[in-house]
Amino acid sequence: MSSRTPADAADISDRAAEHGLDIDASTISIIEAGLDFRVAIAQAADGTRWVLRMPRRADVVERATVEGRLLRAVAPLLSVRVPDWQIVSDRLIAYPLLPGMPGLTLDDSGAPVWSYDPTSSVYATSLGELLAELHAIEPSEVRGTGIDVLSPSDVREKWRADIDTVSAEFEVAPQTNSRWHAWLADDTFWPDWSVLTHGEIYPAHTLLDGERITAVLDWTTAEIGDPSKDFAFQQAFASPEAFDLTVRTYVENGGRVWPRLADHCSERFAASPIGYGLFALMTGDEQHRSTAAELLNPASE
Repeated sequence: MSSRTPADAADISDRAAEHGLDIDASTISIIEAGLDFRVAIAQAADGTRWVLRMPRRADVVERATVEGRLLRAVAPLLSVRVPDWQIVSDRLIAYPLLPGMPGLTLDDSGAPVWSYDPTSSVYATSLGELLAELHAIEPSEVRGTGIDVLSPSDVREKWRADIDTVSAEFEVAPQTNSRWHAWLADDTFWPDWSVLTHGEIYPAHTLLDGERITAVLDWTTAEIGDPSKDFAFQQAFASPEAFDLTVRTYVENGGRVWPRLADHCSERFAASPIGYGLFALMTGDEQHRSTAAELLNPASE
């Protein structure tokens, strides 16, 4: 996260003022990593620090309405904190900054900066406890928020449809395409139940006290669906021992797993260019499209 005051700090301050929030423009710092929202952190006149989320595109506003309802539903059901949206409009979403250090940020060059050791047993245990708690929430508690509700067969069908959409618009490396379809066809990879998932639980979306998770941010992609969504980053970037500890802790706290969870997470991560391809198509941005094309059919292959 850059600490420099952005060139458009006055515009951001004015946008906050439109919503009754008096912030000091000189305290604004920007987090540019988000694809859907531009995020700033700033201090108000009373000393309170705020998170300001500014939509990058009109299509994210409707989904944000659903996210706001979900946050209100899950806040009393989790032991960790979630954002308390106090300002919500099509130009700004704002909430008081939650305490804690992000597990992962980007420096000015875009390189990752970890605030904890990715192999940490403390973080791995904390994540397992959190996921057991989250996945234990009854779907009936959150269906009314408007989040997507996908059965196990719906999950696989959506992957098939997404692969077809991306393959129709981009050239996909043959071995990559074969791998995706082999994954979809093999029942042993897939769970036969659905749970409430955050969708993108990874260190940049968690706040830490030391190495323990105290808050979870950015619930934009939450849905009732495949539980592996919340394990995938840990499986990809933590050590095998840390991932196994997360899974053991999850099971000890009531979570349910299947034999090929780790393999399934690996295949899910290998299929992540599909999501970027869909994003590029949705935005129509040529730079995103170029990046997606390279991910789907690397020149080296």
